Amino acid sequence: MEPGEARRQASGKAESQLLKGVLEYCVLALMRDEPKYGVELLRELQATGALATGQGTVYPLLSRLRRDELVVTTWRESTSGPPRRYYELSGSGRAALAEFTAIWPGFRGAVDRLLTPGKELGAHLEGHTLEDR
Repeated sequence: MEPGEARRQASGKAESQLLKGVLEYCVLALMRDEPKYGVELLRELQATGALATGQGTVYPLLSRLRRDELVVTTWRESTSGPPRRYYELSGSGRAALAEFTAIWPGFRGAVDRLLTPGKELGAHLEGHTLEDR
């Protein structure tokens, strides 16, 4: 193993695990305001940099979201090729996105506190029991 390779592998694994955990909700968020088709979603994810992924990840995810009734689909004619399948949030999808949106700041804050040297974790937990959280 070359110097630094283990660190790059660990970094890639951490990034992959983070992406796996949030990608579904990020895709739902991209559909919050209007229906989108698959390639459009891929482009928007790639534009973020950190959320860039491929068709082999996004299309199976979209199929699962459809099966789980978090999105509904419609076919629309395209001026530049065959018809496109558009994905739109269902009521359940909006509810799932709202739940994630409510949870995310606290989750992100907890991770930030753990990762930031010198932060007192106990100060944030003072007076709280596990049942309170």
